[in-house]
This record gives sequence, C-alpha cells and structure tokens, in this order.
Amino acid sequence: MLFHSSIRKELARSFGATLVVLATVVMTMTLIRTVGEASRGNFNPTDVMIVMGYTVLSDMPTILSMSLFIAILTVLTRMYKDSEMVIWFGSGRGLTSLLNPLFRFAWPILVIIVVLAFFVLPWAFGRIEDLRDRYEKRGDIARIEPGQFQESANGDRVFFIEKNSENKQIGNNVFIATKEQDKETITSARSGHIESMGPDKFLLLQNGQRLERTTGKPDLTVSVFERYGARVGADDVSARSYIPSSSLGTLELLETPIRQNLAELSWRIGLALAAFNFIVIGLAAAGTNPRVGQTANLGFAFLIFVAYFNFLVLGKSWVESGQAQFGPFLLVLHGGALVMGLLWLIKRHNNWVLRWRRRRPEATQGSAA
Repeated sequence: MLFHSSIRKELARSFGATLVVLATVVMTMTLIRTVGEASRGNFNPTDVMIVMGYTVLSDMPTILSMSLFIAILTVLTRMYKDSEMVIWFGSGRGLTSLLNPLFRFAWPILVIIVVLAFFVLPWAFGRIEDLRDRYEKRGDIARIEPGQFQESANGDRVFFIEKNSENKQIGNNVFIATKEQDKETITSARSGHIESMGPDKFLLLQNGQRLERTTGKPDLTVSVFERYGARVGADDVSARSYIPSSSLGTLELLETPIRQNLAELSWRIGLALAAFNFIVIGLAAAGTNPRVGQTANLGFAFLIFVAYFNFLVLGKSWVESGQAQFGPFLLVLHGGALVMGLLWLIKRHNNWVLRWRRRRPEATQGSAA
C-alpha cells in the first residue's frame, strides 16, 4: 500500500537522523569518561579510542531502541498534527492497523538488537576487560613515565625518572624505593639504562648511592656506587583470572545459572523485549494536543522510556541480590509493559473515554409546617 510505503520511508529518514545524533552524543560522553579512566590508570592512554569504540558498541542496543522509539513518536505525531491521521481514520482504518507497517519497518532493527545484545555485547565487554587486565599486568619498564612516581606490578617498588632522552631505554636522575620483607632501600642515581641479560631485564644505574634500613632497627647503611644493576619485572602474559558475567557468552550464562549470570541474562533479554514493547507504546503514545503543544507529548513519552530502562537496571540488581526471581521479573516487567501498551492502544483505537460521574446529593424532603 502506498500509505504504508510512505510511512516506512519517513520512519527510515527519522530513524537515521536520530541514530546519528544519539550515537554522536554517546560517543562524546564515552570519550570523556574513557579519557578520565585512562588518566586514573585504568587504561592505556593509547587505547582510549579502542575502548571508546567497544563501549559505544555495547551501548548500541539501547541507542537503537531509543532511536526507533523516537522515530515512531515523531513521525506519527507529525501525521496527527498535519491531519494525515484524520484521512487514515476516514478511510475506515483504525489505529491498530498501523502495527503492520511499523513492524515491517522495525523487524530488521529488532534482529540487529537481538544479535548485539546476545552476542556482540559480551564480546565487546570481554575486549574491554582484556585491555584493562593487560594494562594492569604491564611490566615495570612500561610503567615508568618521566616526571611521575610509578608503582611496580607487585607493589613492592616505586620508580621515578626526572627526564629521559629520545631513547626511551635511557633516563636521568633515577629514584627507586624498594620494600622487601623487613628491608627498605632507597636508591638514587644520575642516570640509568635498560639492558637485557638472558630472559631478564635489568636497570643499570651509574653514579649514585643506596640507603638500606632494616625494619625495627635504627641502623642505616649508606653505600656509594658507580654502577649498580636492579632487576625489573617483565610483562605478565598470563590469562585474565577474573571474568565478569557481562563478558560471558549467552550460552555460558545459561549453563551456569547463578544469580550474577541470571541478572546479566535478564538485562540482555530485556534489551530485546523492551525494543519490541516500545513499538506498541510508541504507537499508543503518539498524538498531539493543541492546548499543550507537541513538546509535552514527546516529553511524557521520553519519561516512559527512561522509567522503563531504569526498571531494567534495577531489575538486574534485584535478580543479582536475590530480591527478585529471574522468570517472574521478566514476566511482570515486560509482560506488564506489553499489556499496558496494548490496553492503551485499544483505548485510543476505540476512542474510549473514562468518565467520572459525580453523585448528586438527595434533595431535602419536606419543609417547615
């Protein structure tokens, strides 16, 4: 039908424009947050763009759902405003007959959301955790930054290099503070460089001094050296020991149905069901009221979207803490949202109006004789 085709084309234009705007906003916010985490030492600064890409990819189900919801609202509200819906209703078709073109337009987006939620999302979170773990396990040499105090991987040594030359293997004014069992040592030198001796790497210091003190004793040993070698830790290439539920595959969550896994599974299923429900809710909520304007209706619909996703987040924490069960939570939240959306849609389709009749008080009987 020509009318259905025109609706789908307008939905596609509105959806594409909304998706670009939301993706840009999310990318900007994610970039700011990722840069802040990199400055706190959670990520390698050179991996900021990679982490941002994985994070935005994991947020795409939410972005697509919101873009679809906004596109349906804006297009149908515009049709109400321009009286195109009056023509549609005048041809003998009701509001529920628009479900067919809406779902014909939205089904590829729903499929993409399901694929992202069940397969791409855990893969993206896994890559982020790998980058975080690799940066935490980097060796002492990789941790050294000119002008900054840096702690070693095992936490028993602190390095400081005032400046370095163009060669990153050579540094000047080196300071090392070490604490091993009951000994504390402070070593300083004018310069130092890295040399590999077999499988190990050593920091060779020139022209410096070494202070050594035993814990609990007042004695302090001072030694001056022209050349001193300190072994530095290498990169830890072991596999990641901690695997959060967000980075587990969907089949792995089903095979191990503990609370944390069920909570993550409820989030992924909820992303797909919410996108489906938003099509019905968007059709039921679309409209315009000349007395309050178009903004009020869109603002109310946006509050519905925010409340729905907040319940998704709360439900995940409830399932994880045992305050809610996995199956009943999905049934109550998503089933209830679908039922309320359908009732709202049927009410508008049949033009039902809720009227409250006020009971009139009975007239006083008789009069004074």
